Amino acid sequence: MLQISVVIPTCRRPTLLAQCLNALLEQDMAPERYEIIVVDDAHCQETRCLVESRVNAQARKRPVIRYLPGAYAHRPAGPAAARNLGWRAARGSIIAFTDDDCIPSQRWLSAGAAALTDGIDGVAGRLIVPLPNNPTDYEYNATGIAECDFVTANCFYRKSALEQVGGFDERFTAAWREDSDLCFTLLAHGMHFTNAPQAVVIHPIRPANWGVSVSQQRKSMFNALLYKKHPHQYKQKIQATPPWRYYSIIGTLLLAVMGLLKKSKPLVLLGLGLWIYQTGRFCMQRLAHTSREPGHVMEMVVTSMALPPLAIFWRLRGAIKFRVWFL
Repeated sequence: MLQISVVIPTCRRPTLLAQCLNALLEQDMAPERYEIIVVDDAHCQETRCLVESRVNAQARKRPVIRYLPGAYAHRPAGPAAARNLGWRAARGSIIAFTDDDCIPSQRWLSAGAAALTDGIDGVAGRLIVPLPNNPTDYEYNATGIAECDFVTANCFYRKSALEQVGGFDERFTAAWREDSDLCFTLLAHGMHFTNAPQAVVIHPIRPANWGVSVSQQRKSMFNALLYKKHPHQYKQKIQATPPWRYYSIIGTLLLAVMGLLKKSKPLVLLGLGLWIYQTGRFCMQRLAHTSREPGHVMEMVVTSMALPPLAIFWRLRGAIKFRVWFL
């Protein structure tokens, strides 16, 4: 009897998806008890062929694997929309979420299902993010996801609970905060959660381009939406106060500009001096636990200058877009 539907959103990452599917096909749960639903947000032909090759493999009995194209043929709709497509099409009463770049352990499904006892609506498994020796700033920060609650790389929900709240908010068009929003929403509806440390998923850190932290700042826009919907939980679980350090760094630059406008050399020197001091401290803190390779040090110097204004720009952009007072 089908019990669990595993939902995996994917977007142009067939090589990573193949590793995830291989791990899911090796679960210690009877294959007739679970299905795998791949939601292809990019309508990628290579992804479709990969899934179909797994479906057609007849080496042994396998769980049902289903391929669903994303909501829009011309553009990705984001992981929240893809997951909604997946769980709404699911035949199981339990929805297990993971990501295409994850590797579930062999006991993942059985341990998660066992923890979803009567009166429990959601289960968070244990996420392991291996940290390499001499990590970069990006790699060091990526391990923080392992400390978060109910990330969609490893969680289980009753389908009835998702139906009650309508699933994920599709305004979260990036892979950022949509899982926290769902968790906070379910808690607000009186749902009950627990943890399953035996339900393990490995989340390897993907390679990243030089200066990746700059492009990641766009995600800050969705912090505003999460704050608008759940201000108390946001302050309690995500960020208690605004990023005053960033505002302070921007303030020193404005002080230098004011000095230029007033043709005041002392004011310019004061503003630039404070900016160099604060930016230097910020850079050194990012290097404290990370690689001192010359290329990485240069990346930290350059991006430490760019991050504060970019982060604040996207936060304020989110505040305007989602119409909320959010600093």
